Amino acid sequence: MFSVTVRDHMMVAHSLRGEVFGPAQRLHGATFVVDATFRRAALDADNIVVDMGRAAQELHAVVGDLSYRNLDDEAAFAGMNTSTEALAQVVADRLAERVQGGALGDGARGLASIEVTLRESHIAWASYERAL
Repeated sequence: MFSVTVRDHMMVAHSLRGEVFGPAQRLHGATFVVDATFRRAALDADNIVVDMGRAAQELHAVVGDLSYRNLDDEAAFAGMNTSTEALAQVVADRLAERVQGGALGDGARGLASIEVTLRESHIAWASYERAL
């Protein structure tokens, strides 16, 4: 399996519901380093996994829609705990919609999966991988 990873970041505010979250139940900020890994079994006709520049642009657009927002106030997240894991899935799903819509070009239609990793710090991160 071949892969290409592009990176961006996002800064959000949110709070989490449930005793398991301790002090994170209060409104707080989070800055995530966001890695999006695109995978495919064989390279496309241009001998690439995906156009890295286009992949980076699309990732930037997705995280840009989330950055500098209080996720508690966003209708898309109503009733949802915006944990790192859940946000990784949101980013992956939004990227998948862009791939399926042709935003990364026809060659990207041969991608097998996307994995998104959100790094909260140098010692903690979470990932979500989905098939395409």
